Amino acid sequence: MSLGLTADCTPREREVLDLIDRGDLVGLTRTLVDAGGENPGGTEQQVVRALQDAAVIRGLQVRTDLVAQQRPNVDVELPPGGPVGEGPGLLFLGHSDVVPAGPGWSRPPFRSVVVDGRVYGRGATDMKGGLAAVLVAMDALRRAGVPLAGPVRLACTVDEEDLGLGIRHLTRRGLGRAFAGCVVAEPTDLQTVVACRGDAYLELEITGVPAHSGRPEDGRNAIDAAARLLALVREDHAAHARDPDPLLGSATWNVGRIDGGRATSMVAAQCRLWLDRRIMPGEDPAVILSELLAAADRAGITGDGISLEGAVTMSMPGFRTPVEHPLVSAVHGAVLAVGGPGGIGGWTAACDGGFIAQDLGVPTVVMGPGGLHDQAHQVDESVGVDELVLAARAYVLAALRLLPV
Repeated sequence: MSLGLTADCTPREREVLDLIDRGDLVGLTRTLVDAGGENPGGTEQQVVRALQDAAVIRGLQVRTDLVAQQRPNVDVELPPGGPVGEGPGLLFLGHSDVVPAGPGWSRPPFRSVVVDGRVYGRGATDMKGGLAAVLVAMDALRRAGVPLAGPVRLACTVDEEDLGLGIRHLTRRGLGRAFAGCVVAEPTDLQTVVACRGDAYLELEITGVPAHSGRPEDGRNAIDAAARLLALVREDHAAHARDPDPLLGSATWNVGRIDGGRATSMVAAQCRLWLDRRIMPGEDPAVILSELLAAADRAGITGDGISLEGAVTMSMPGFRTPVEHPLVSAVHGAVLAVGGPGGIGGWTAACDGGFIAQDLGVPTVVMGPGGLHDQAHQVDESVGVDELVLAARAYVLAALRLLPV
């Protein structure tokens, strides 16, 4: 992986990029990894404190906004006044929580180490490395004193890995000003992701009629009804797969959990299903649920003692930003200019960026260090130091080019 700058960088841009310190970036990544933040569990407070301390030391402006008890969102921004103008700014987005470490690690997951050019620890890729790269990039912009047409802000939310409380709170509150674009610093192997699927959790409750298993026809079996319902889900999954989107693939269904019945000798009177539905940009989870319930009615699954109720218990929207948008050009061009691999594509995962695009109308891309599929949520998670440096440099350059005076 090249760490050289291309001829596309101006002398002034090179001066700012030279302020990115490799050791500082690695040290901050390790500090954030060591702070933990496992979720579910709501333990982000130590990560928030570490992020606040790092921002204050670097002369950046910090604000917190309490989402739930001991669970604040954090905003970090270049200090007001000076060379920062009042035009639309550039928003970076990240999250302070990580998924539980779980068993099987070859080293303590929250005592980071650097081995063979990689930082190891839970959250190194998802997404403490991305947070560190943004903060170090903002510090370089501050120290350089380079004029910008608008502010650069990092919004770091809680609870991204569970229910999305932090991003929902942020979008309800609003950003307080205009932003020309948002860069989500999630791991993309430094590819500029212009489209993401969303996600929705559907919980379904099937009620039947209990009876003795010696004469099951006296009852109405909720588990049997659930099996027929899941056949409809499989059919819908296959139908979407036949017409994939070039960037995002297709909408998908997954049965994450099922619970039903009380005893082997009884006709099951209840069955509950928990379904994960990956949604395409523009899809409405409430409509998806309504269509599934209607399909069950048409198939004759409900009625004659069987009833079906459902609820959307979590939803996260997808998004799509036109490839020709100035934000895409700035971010993709910055990655190439600092010697990164580049590439423009889509993401089959979901992220908080969908809320920024859908609820606040801010054009959004995802670009960050680390691999989603080979590192994030994995045992012995790690991120390459070279990737961290490239990401921080690309963030600097994207800000310089998107916010020229």
